[in-house]
Amino acid sequence: MKKNVFLIGGFIIILNSCAQDPIPLEPGVASLLSPANNETCLDGTSLNDTQSNVSFSWSAASDAISYEVVISNLLTQSSQTYTPPSNQTTIALTKAEPYSWIVKSIGEEGSTPSESEQWKFYLAGDAVTNYAPFPSELISPRSGANITPDINNLVILNWNGSDVDADLESFEVYLDQNDGTTLNTTLDYQAQDTSIEVEVQNNTAYYWKIIAIDANGNQSSSGVYTFRTN
Repeated sequence: MKKNVFLIGGFIIILNSCAQDPIPLEPGVASLLSPANNETCLDGTSLNDTQSNVSFSWSAASDAISYEVVISNLLTQSSQTYTPPSNQTTIALTKAEPYSWIVKSIGEEGSTPSESEQWKFYLAGDAVTNYAPFPSELISPRSGANITPDINNLVILNWNGSDVDADLESFEVYLDQNDGTTLNTTLDYQAQDTSIEVEVQNNTAYYWKIIAIDANGNQSSSGVYTFRTN
């Protein structure tokens, strides 16, 4: 609040005026540049038997003051956040494992950070000629969701699977009421976005996961999600 002071006829007059604080500018969305999406990252710089340096870069976002790079190991499902001084950075990562990465653009105080799209890559290992599929991304039902089966007691499981070698061959669908270790069915790979109807009971908790398998027998697990039927 701003105070204006005036001297009128020997009297001091104080008037209060309300001036709104300026609305903070929202930061733009960064465009990811490197490593490329779904790339086998062969240009990492080897540090030792287990780690390589990977260079990350993205376009500068409008009205961004700083950035956060979030890198997730898709096998261990662990994430690390880095705060680089500019729109590029180099990070040491474990070889022969799949990763995803996003960039958050941070604006001035009071603004909402923006988030880039997510890209994936597979960091090359020594003498690796074929890579396991990326762990499938479980889309629906989300973990912890409550869903209502249709009139035939069916629900739809939906996931997204991909492979940098383009030799993804099949999916194993696991579904049960305990821990997601019971094989329900096996599907031939048709497309990255895959769905299947499964029969369930009402008012029951279920656990599910997807195992992706390529033509060389390499496998990756999505991790287990749980949902409950109404």
